[in-house]
This record gives sequence, structure tokens and C-alpha cells, in this order.
Amino acid sequence: MDITITDNAMKRFKKNLSNNPDALGLRISVKSTGCNGYSYVLDYASEINDMDKVYNVSQVSILIDNESMPFIKGTEIDFIDEGLNQVFKFKNPNATGECGCGESFSI
Repeated sequence: MDITITDNAMKRFKKNLSNNPDALGLRISVKSTGCNGYSYVLDYASEINDMDKVYNVSQVSILIDNESMPFIKGTEIDFIDEGLNQVFKFKNPNATGECGCGESFSI
């Protein structure tokens, strides 16, 4: 697989998907936005497109479109749960900068 998903993140993905039985899997993508240019998008996949690369990890389908892959290739996705703070954390080796809040990145 072109990205790494920690056990904590995979557990959260499974939990989120169990609440949406109509989802075919989880879509990971990038969109242009934020103060640094790009942000990560995690969403339920309702369909599989021709441009999607599909990975089956621990019985979960992870979909990444061809346009997003160059931006996130090599990224590790983790889920951090510290008290009231719960967040997916992206460790992207391609990022040259991130905004202070961690919502966007630049390449």
C-alpha cells in the first residue's frame, strides 16, 4: 500500500464505517483549500470510480483517487485520542509546510 494506517486509525475507521452500513469503504483524498494550499479529506465511499485505487486492509476498503495519490504517497495516518481531543493525524513526508492548526499543508 502507498500509505500507512496505524492500528488506532484502523480501529476508528472500522468504528465509523460500522455506523454507516451503506458505505463501500473509506475514501481518502486531498482538496485545494486552507491557508497552506491543501487539506486532507476522509469520507465514506458510496461508489468506486475508475480513477480510484482500492486497498483492502483489515477487511476495510480504502479508496484513494489518482489525483490525490502524489500528494499523500508515503503518508502515515494515525488516530490520537487524548482526553477530549480526538483527531486523525497525518504524517506526510511530501509536505513542505503545515498551518498552525494542522488543517492544511503545502507541497
